[in-house]
Amino acid sequence: MLVQNRSAPDPRLLTNHRRSTASAVATAGSVSKGFDDIASWTFENFSKIVIAGLLIASAAAVLILLPGIGDTAAFLCFERSESSHFDSSRIHLPSVNWNSIPRIAPTLSDPYSSFRAERWIVVAAPSHSLPSATLRRLAGIKGWQLLAVATSRTPVDFSLKGGIILSLDLQSRLGFRSTDYLPYDSHVRKSIGYLFAIQHGARLIYDTDDRADVLDGDLGRRFDLQLSAGSEILLQYSHHDPNRTVVNPYIHFGQHSVWPRGLPLDCVSKIDREEFYTEVYGGHQFIQQGLSDGLPDVDAVFYFTRKSSGLEAFDLRFDADAPKVALPQGTMVPVNSFNTLFHSQAFWAMMLPASVSSMASDVLRGYWAQRILWEIGGHVAVYPPTIHRLDNAQAYPFAEEKDLHVNVGRLIDFLLSWRSNKHTLFERILHLSYAMAEEGFWSELDMRFTAAWLQDLLAVGYQQPRLMSLELDRPRAMIGHGDRKEFYPKKLPSVHLGVEEVGIVSSEIGNLIKWRKNFGNVVLVMHCSRQVDRTALEWRLLYGRVFKTVIILSEERNVDLMVERGQLSHAYKYLPKIFSRYAGADGFIFLQDNMILNYWNLLQADKNKLWITNKVPESWITARIDSNSSQWLVNQASLVKQAVSNFPAHFQTNFKDSNGEESLTICGSELFYIPRRFVGDFVDLVELIGDLDIHHMVAVPVFFMALDSPQNFDSDSLSRTLYLKDKGEIGFNLSSYSAQVPALYPFSISNESEFIKLIRVMASGDQLLKEMV
Repeated sequence: MLVQNRSAPDPRLLTNHRRSTASAVATAGSVSKGFDDIASWTFENFSKIVIAGLLIASAAAVLILLPGIGDTAAFLCFERSESSHFDSSRIHLPSVNWNSIPRIAPTLSDPYSSFRAERWIVVAAPSHSLPSATLRRLAGIKGWQLLAVATSRTPVDFSLKGGIILSLDLQSRLGFRSTDYLPYDSHVRKSIGYLFAIQHGARLIYDTDDRADVLDGDLGRRFDLQLSAGSEILLQYSHHDPNRTVVNPYIHFGQHSVWPRGLPLDCVSKIDREEFYTEVYGGHQFIQQGLSDGLPDVDAVFYFTRKSSGLEAFDLRFDADAPKVALPQGTMVPVNSFNTLFHSQAFWAMMLPASVSSMASDVLRGYWAQRILWEIGGHVAVYPPTIHRLDNAQAYPFAEEKDLHVNVGRLIDFLLSWRSNKHTLFERILHLSYAMAEEGFWSELDMRFTAAWLQDLLAVGYQQPRLMSLELDRPRAMIGHGDRKEFYPKKLPSVHLGVEEVGIVSSEIGNLIKWRKNFGNVVLVMHCSRQVDRTALEWRLLYGRVFKTVIILSEERNVDLMVERGQLSHAYKYLPKIFSRYAGADGFIFLQDNMILNYWNLLQADKNKLWITNKVPESWITARIDSNSSQWLVNQASLVKQAVSNFPAHFQTNFKDSNGEESLTICGSELFYIPRRFVGDFVDLVELIGDLDIHHMVAVPVFFMALDSPQNFDSDSLSRTLYLKDKGEIGFNLSSYSAQVPALYPFSISNESEFIKLIRVMASGDQLLKEMV
């Protein structure tokens, strides 16, 4: 059984994905010995174990982790194929006459045609004949009707006392348009069950799975089953930080080092309690997210890094006495499909996307729903533990979930910026679904599914809520001292890398915290030479846990992979736009993908000074320009002379040696650092170069010498960089690796076993990497 117990979508309904492959870097002309093969080494064949392993290493320290790209079961559907599903030029907003939707009444062939109930529990029917004890208890909760929606995995003889079984045959006879868009073997068929419940009188729907054991058998113990506007005051996350768009609610309920599935991994490190809260009148918490004791809703990153083979099942506990907490407009939270209560005002929000991976469907739904919820003045609230789930998993579908960590942040940013001037709620919902298909967050299939879903809602008698003015577009009120409400969350026992956490952070975690504290506001710009579709994810996962963010450049732009175009021969020309994007960063590190960066050895480097390999003779050379020089050197020297002649006086640099002979400084420029105080001057130098065809290996040392005197560089920080070029093209040489140097060049990983060996030796510097192999 899988941790989240999800089944994969029907592959017949998934959009085919195609990966674009970055072209090889065109090398410059012949340069002096030591530079012939610069930037031509290849990283290939990173496997799923690589992805899993780096995910493990990424989250082990409860620190920032960054996203990566997925396979065919992609959460954000990044790979746009040539099919109509992903070609935005062929996507058209469906035209729906909302006033002429015929009603769909229960058919005579529906054995429950006359049955009605106001409170429903909807689950996906299990793949075994005998219902579990927890499912039987769900069916026995007083005042609620259980509905089990069958998939192709459900035995035909499955039955459950007290529950309604919605078989595939019965589903096909209900007449819902939505049925045509749903895979047969996936839990997303629950969408049919939601429509069935609404058709049969639902006012509340509890969305869950067959492993949820409701505490005390009473859903009303914690959830608000009755809503009355203004009758209650709720604690609410504050909106004082305009840059905060998502929160980890587990901190509020006592688990500071645990995070929910779907939380952007760059938020994992934010473990501090709230400085203060505000308050909001209750009655509009139309979506209520409950927490789960035992095995909470966690992602594979957390699960793998916190559980060793010999560890007992997870049995985490949340603070049952902590107050429920609401989310203001502009702030989101992950919402799942196995412990969430929906009031009728939010029934439209229950549609589970079908073109994305099953482990991501409910997360995507939750963010999509929250954005639309603001259009009717509603909000999500998070509640203390309402269920207990046993951890009886034996495997976990990394491939089904890894795409959650790709671009959830981009999705949230998109939703916050989205606006619509449509006149009704359903028109705006369809408009947003269309926009998300255009952006590649899901496919055209889900846009058309949305249109069918909304028509089905009207057809079963659902009345769409009225629109309200959006608070996001109003000036935010100042939060006065009297409006600030304090709450101090408990810190309950947790687990950390297979060891109980009792308030003392391990030395390994402490190390990563130090690295993150030191480099957390430094942007890493990485140029991938070849096959970026195989490496972008891995680099983001490896280095994203330490740096503010990882920007990937390659010879070919790939929008789906968020890879920006940047020719290695002129990579410096692409840096200014990145600088402007991260104006608040402490600095920027440039790194080529054929150099391994041992970040743990750079803690003492001065982030206010320039770093470059000017003390590494294999990287930094001064070539004398004479009659024996290659034409490439002569041309580059001429271009440099022309450029320098136009520099302002404070940038002027002498390119002649002590004997007055002309020379040219060349640096491999595989690795260098620019602090924030030099960013403006660097941008000016790039503008002064203009269209001159000066190579990256020449321009970078020119810039550095123009920016500051070499004696002011922090040359020692990279002086021990290890170059192995004289060993020939041997790929990865284990015997040559050293965890004691800041960086190593070159390394070419060509298969899974080599990567595993690399991680094992790198673990001598970052012990958390041991968790992946």
